[in-house]
Amino acid sequence: MDRAQIVHENFLSRVAKGDLPSGMPPQTGLSATDAVSLFRSQVLSRALDRTSRAMQKAGQGFYTIGSSGHEGMAAVAHALRPTDIAFLHYRDAAFQIARAEQMPGQQIAWDMLLSFACSKEDPISGGRHKVLGSKALYIPPQTSTIASHLPKAVGAAYSLGAARRHDPEHRELPEDGIAMCSFGDASANHSTAQGAINTAGWTSVQSTPLPLLFVCEDNGIGISVKTPKGWIQASMEHRPGIKYFQANGLDIYETYAIARQAADYVRTRRKPAFLHLKTVRLYGHAGADVPTTYLQKSEVEADEANDPLLHSVRLLDQGGALTPDRALKIYDQTCARTDRIAAEAATRPHLTKAQEVMASLIPPKRDCTPTNGPRTEARAKAFGGDLRAMNDPQPMSRLINWALTDLMLEHGEIVCMGEDVGRKGGVYGVTQKLQQRFGSDRVIDTLLDEQSILGLAIGMAHNGFIPVPEIQFLAYLHNAEDQIRGEAATLPFFSNGQFTNPMVLRIAGLGYQKGFGGHFHNDNSLAVLRDIPGVIIACPSTGSDAAQMLRESVRLAREEQRVVVFLEPIALYPMRDLHGAQDGDWMTAYPSPDQRIALGEVGVHGDGTDLAIVTYGNGHYLSQQALPELQAVGLKTRVIDMRWLAPLPVDALRRATEGCRHVLIVDECRQTGSQSEALMTFFCEEDARKPVARVVAEDSFIATGPAYAAPLPSKDDIVSAAIALTGAKT
Repeated sequence: MDRAQIVHENFLSRVAKGDLPSGMPPQTGLSATDAVSLFRSQVLSRALDRTSRAMQKAGQGFYTIGSSGHEGMAAVAHALRPTDIAFLHYRDAAFQIARAEQMPGQQIAWDMLLSFACSKEDPISGGRHKVLGSKALYIPPQTSTIASHLPKAVGAAYSLGAARRHDPEHRELPEDGIAMCSFGDASANHSTAQGAINTAGWTSVQSTPLPLLFVCEDNGIGISVKTPKGWIQASMEHRPGIKYFQANGLDIYETYAIARQAADYVRTRRKPAFLHLKTVRLYGHAGADVPTTYLQKSEVEADEANDPLLHSVRLLDQGGALTPDRALKIYDQTCARTDRIAAEAATRPHLTKAQEVMASLIPPKRDCTPTNGPRTEARAKAFGGDLRAMNDPQPMSRLINWALTDLMLEHGEIVCMGEDVGRKGGVYGVTQKLQQRFGSDRVIDTLLDEQSILGLAIGMAHNGFIPVPEIQFLAYLHNAEDQIRGEAATLPFFSNGQFTNPMVLRIAGLGYQKGFGGHFHNDNSLAVLRDIPGVIIACPSTGSDAAQMLRESVRLAREEQRVVVFLEPIALYPMRDLHGAQDGDWMTAYPSPDQRIALGEVGVHGDGTDLAIVTYGNGHYLSQQALPELQAVGLKTRVIDMRWLAPLPVDALRRATEGCRHVLIVDECRQTGSQSEALMTFFCEEDARKPVARVVAEDSFIATGPAYAAPLPSKDDIVSAAIALTGAKT
């Protein structure tokens, strides 16, 4: 028989017989009215689990992970304020239901059943996923089944203290709020969880405010693999900087009392705490999972005998709050009501077209207070003697630094963070003097953990900041790419645009560094970023372009709430010369603060009609180096600098190559998975008769030492390919 049906019938028969599990008597602190309200939330959570399983069997619902056994989270919700942002474990329906009870006017059963049915009327995801979440309840939707939401919970908690010191224009969270995140005992072992917990402790021991409550729901198993007994307590009880609390999640009175103590500690001390909540898991992991295929039947039945709803009936009866027969009536009425609502929710319309599904990939624009640029006196104080050098040609690294300074002067909500960005000023000096100019609150030296850097950024964006995180080298992004792919990029999609986490992610990358680092410091693959829907990728090649594109990137984040990856070619940071030593032809002057290059605007250099070279980054530099030799063989050439790699600026490329007889793509990334593949497809689809070729890197990692550029395109490669493509006579 279906285990859900067994649990249901056990509850009915055992309550009717008065056959309730033993346990401690109810603690004080929870009123009878509140205790009954929590029981109602628990029962509704259970009824929704049963109904969602029935809907799935009938083809009216879809993939489900139930909350049965974890209904004690209703008491945790009651211990918090409804404005405390909560990043929830996927088994926390009872938490969301109990929180809805704290805020009048919520139709929580209807809302959640619309989500189970994937109706486009679902108020949180618009039919895109069966998720817990609510804008009104301060619960961002969470789709991951691991602990990838923990780093951003750390960031959100940090933002609460940061907002007290620098109040952002679009602050979302109350000044005295806390952040909460919940997860399972198996997820606690994930590197993402361990990184977030470590970051919270690392921050706390330095007395930096971090009001965060971790809640680990320990049911002793992860899918089919058991958690060693005592593991969570042993690994968490003595973590530095984090206070440990433990409660029996089967007892709503105890859970409420301990959760209240933990929440009060976090709120008053502004330090993180860890609430270890012991639970059971009923029904199996998810969907049609059958627990008896990997657990002894006796183990499954032991958990079912410890059904938290049975414990709640006992506790309410012992506390004089509710008799068992009245509890049984509430259960029957709730199940019947849930079935009626589900029948109606199953008839509501679904998404049917790609355009409907994709509508929330791009977040909505928001109103921002107009700014007129940084004040003259503020600039003079921040830049000092650098002001006198702004009219002189400078390398890219310095112009990015100046652009960041102007942007931070103009927008007080911008916060930079990353390894070595503060006192050191970055590995390449790009963020030099920023911490001196703006303080350690706005230029944050983080610990060495890319997941935590991006989580800090995502969490701070939840509270109205515009984060500008730095990943030190492109290859290091792979340690944390899911924070962009699975968190930042998906949040507006799965919340129907209600939640956003705008940011400008600066990454130093690409190749051509002489004698430094090999493939970890010269990474010429952008494939991990290019296929993430909704993410913008910018890649400047000159200092002037970098300053103007950075301003546009911040505008896109601030006003359009976009996630922008700003890729900075390392080899071009210090580049001064183009054709000969000390010619200074690759340096540019600093553009005035009101100048920017709009998203999708490409750079066109020259008006030749024989050949259009389409490129970006170091490829632009090499193509400019190749021009004298191309001119010598009579090729009239124009060089098109893409600047914006995603979304592909197809309209601008169409206009820029119009009238050219040949197109040569110069792409410093690898042959497989590079921009050149999309560009070749685009140009062939535009005009299959127009000759198109590409110069790309080999499918290889990059070596250290003299062979650093061997797999990469060169000036000579460009010249040879251009001659072969056009048939020019040498």
